[in-house]
Amino acid sequence: MSYLRIEQTGAVRTITMARPQKRNAINPQMMRELFDAFSLTPPEEQRITVLRAEGAVFCAGLQLSTSGVDAREAIAIEQMFEAVQNYPLPVLAVVQGAAIAGGCELSLHCDFIVAADDAPFAMPLAQLGVSTTWFLTKKLIEMTGPATTREFLLLGEPMLGARLHELGIVTRSVPRAQLDAAAQILIDRVAANAPMSLRTMKKLIIKQMAYLFDADHRELDSEVADVYASADAVEGVAARVEKRKATFKGI
Repeated sequence: MSYLRIEQTGAVRTITMARPQKRNAINPQMMRELFDAFSLTPPEEQRITVLRAEGAVFCAGLQLSTSGVDAREAIAIEQMFEAVQNYPLPVLAVVQGAAIAGGCELSLHCDFIVAADDAPFAMPLAQLGVSTTWFLTKKLIEMTGPATTREFLLLGEPMLGARLHELGIVTRSVPRAQLDAAAQILIDRVAANAPMSLRTMKKLIIKQMAYLFDADHRELDSEVADVYASADAVEGVAARVEKRKATFKGI
């Protein structure tokens, strides 16, 4: 059983996350499938990949369990996001509903986001007792700037698609009923462009951003691993799964 539905129609490849009964939460299989889908060499006729989701929720992030989140899962999802970011052709996310934690980061690693104006984007990791990695924090700052990154991470409260459009993070924000039409306009525009231009300019953007954010971060990687191994991380995730208030002790 696959958790993705992949269709290629002319210049457009559409990847649909098809796990609506679990709010399209990313489990290990879906993570591998997304990584594989964005690690393929595009066929000659392809110009754009569209990432969609079934159901009312775009993606609820990593699937949680009462045993907490393993730091290795954070590394694995980081590698998947990197595959999305580095895909040779433009990637457009159509966000019809909530994009939470890993779901929010997944959309931010795409080149374009078309979102419903009432779709909530949130990074509630501090409420779970875990942390973003260097790579994921870098993407937030790159896409949203330091002030909005602080709001995303240190408050953990959701921000709607309409606000993120005002901040220049979401490419288009429209009422949910107009979402497909708004996305199709952008898809058609990109699909009509020259493939060599698309590939080269995407490489230029990725390389420029890498230089802007290049720094040694090994000591911070170790600190992030400590956060994931903490008792607070186990408590925070268990509390979310069990739908109760977490009790954090700083250990």
